[in-house]
Amino acid sequence: MKAFYTLIFLSITIFSHAQVDSVKSHRINIWNSSSIQVMYQNGYVFATNNFLRGTNIEAKKINNFQASSIKFSTQTRGNKLWEQLYKYPNWGVGIYFADFYNAKEVGYPIAIYGFFNAPFKRWNRLSFNYELGFGATFNWRSFNPVSNKFNSSMGAGESFLIDVGLNLQYYLTHKIELVTGFSLTHFSNGTIKEPNQGINTIAPKVSLKYNFYDTPSFHTRDVSKYTHSNEWLISLFAGVKNVVYDSVNINIIEKYEGVYFPVFGLSMMYNKQISYLSKFGIGTTITYNGSVNAQVAIDNNQMVLFDKPLGDKIQLSIYPSYELVINKLSLTLQPAFYLYRKKVKNQSPNFHQRVGIKYHLTDNVFIGITLRDYAFHVADFIEWNIGYRFGR
Repeated sequence: MKAFYTLIFLSITIFSHAQVDSVKSHRINIWNSSSIQVMYQNGYVFATNNFLRGTNIEAKKINNFQASSIKFSTQTRGNKLWEQLYKYPNWGVGIYFADFYNAKEVGYPIAIYGFFNAPFKRWNRLSFNYELGFGATFNWRSFNPVSNKFNSSMGAGESFLIDVGLNLQYYLTHKIELVTGFSLTHFSNGTIKEPNQGINTIAPKVSLKYNFYDTPSFHTRDVSKYTHSNEWLISLFAGVKNVVYDSVNINIIEKYEGVYFPVFGLSMMYNKQISYLSKFGIGTTITYNGSVNAQVAIDNNQMVLFDKPLGDKIQLSIYPSYELVINKLSLTLQPAFYLYRKKVKNQSPNFHQRVGIKYHLTDNVFIGITLRDYAFHVADFIEWNIGYRFGR
C-alpha cells in the first residue's frame, strides 16, 4: 500500500498547490469567496462483474446505492484570465460517504476529493454546469480469500474516485443555492492490488449550497484572439502492477497477496494549442511491463518467478491526445493503440485508454497521474509522471 499512499500524496499536492497558488494571486479574504454545500444522491450500480450481479453472501444484485457529501468551494471572480474563459467556475474539496446496502462485503466507503464546477451557460439566477472530480476512497471491505471471498470489485481497502456530471444551479436567495443534476462515478485502485474489477455508478443528486458572500460580481476584460502555439513534451513514468496466480498451490492468503511487478517507461508528445483552453496532439509511449508473460513455480511453498527476455516486456503504443487546460492544471484524454507487444494468452485488447491529470510546477516542469485502462472500465495500471516541456 506504500505505492497507493504515495499516489494519494501526489494527488493532494496537485490540488493543494493549485489552491495555494490561487489564494496567493487573488490576495482576497477567503470568506469573501467561500461556500459550503451538502449533497445527497440515490442511484444505480452497473453490474460489471459477478459480485455485483449476485455472486455474494446475500445472493442479491448490488444494483443501487446512496451517497452524501459535504463540499467546500471557492468562487472565482475573474481575477485571472482563465477564470473568465471558464465563465467563472467554482472549485474545492469534498468529503463523500457511500452506502451500497451490503456493509458486510462492501463496507461504508469514504472519499476525499477535489472538484471543478464550471458553467456551460450562465443566466441571472441560473447556471447550467459540468463538474469533474478526482480523489481517494477509503474504508472499503476489500477482498479476502477467507472472510470476503466474493468481492472481486475491490482488492484493497483504498481506491481512487473519478466523477463527472452535469447540474443546474439556482439562487433561492442571495446566499442560498439549490443544485440539482446527476453524475457518473468510477471506483478503482488502478490494479495496485488485485482483484480490481471496480464499481461504476450513475445517480441523480440534489444539494443545498450556502455562500458566505453576497451574489458575486465578476471582472471582465477584452480577450484577444489566441495565437496558435506548439510544444514538445517528454516525460518519465513509473508504477506497479499486482498479479494473482489462482492456479498455484500454496497458502491461500499468500496466494492472493499476489506478485508485484514494476512498470516504467518514457513518453513523447507533440501538442498544438488551438485556443486558451484546448490542445490537440499525438504521442507515443515505450513501456516496460514486468507482468507480461511472467510465470511462476512453487519451491518450498514459495512462489518463484521465471525470468523472461527483455523483449517480452517491452510495449510500444501511439495515441491522439486532447488536453483541457485549466490554468496550471490539465485533464488529458488519449485513446491509444499498441504498435508493438509480444503476443501472450489472455492479454488485454490492443485498443486501450489513457486518462490523466497533470500540474505545471513551473512553465516547463510538470507532474501528473495517468490511468491506463481498457474496455473503458478495467484498469491496467497507473503511471506517475514527471516531465518537461520544450519549444513553447
